[in-house]
Amino acid sequence: MMEVLEAIRKRRSIRRFEDRPVPEEQVREVLEAARLAPSASNLQTWKFKVVTDPRLRKLLREAAFDQKFVERAPVVIVACADFSAFGERSKRTLELVRSGAVRPGVEMILRFLRREGDTGMEERNLISACINVSIAVQNMVLAATSLGLGTCWVRAFDPQKVAEILSLPPECTPLILLPLGYPREDPEPRSRKTLEEILL
Repeated sequence: MMEVLEAIRKRRSIRRFEDRPVPEEQVREVLEAARLAPSASNLQTWKFKVVTDPRLRKLLREAAFDQKFVERAPVVIVACADFSAFGERSKRTLELVRSGAVRPGVEMILRFLRREGDTGMEERNLISACINVSIAVQNMVLAATSLGLGTCWVRAFDPQKVAEILSLPPECTPLILLPLGYPREDPEPRSRKTLEEILL
């Protein structure tokens, strides 16, 4: 297994995958990396749905605005923000999503809360949930790279359709789709700003 810095340097966004399954033990290793991620107040505000069924992957591709590689990856991990992890701190959000008053998707919930004037703690929780899930997904991305697997962050999708396709509980709203598989491409690294350019 490669070192962390090597995995960071080697990681690429992969959109072409080999037509072979990923062993379950490797999928579990990738998920274990997410489980160990840090989170605000250690609330671990995430849930993950592993999708391997070809029919569901096809539906996910359609929900992801026809990004074909979503279907072609042998595994798609759907990373969700779990609002129930906040307990009483996110009571209003839980009421909204469980009652069906607002569609799945952090943007939709935030827009509703702002319109109703219910900001403050609820808004901070939504932002924390997004950050927490993003950290966990990055752990998965690096773990996958170290195992010789490829991934690609996908944020362009309809959260309501994804939630319906997978029958997700209302308190779990999908944030990121992570196609996972053996790479069938080796893209050149994308340009990055220099260290001097990113320092203040």
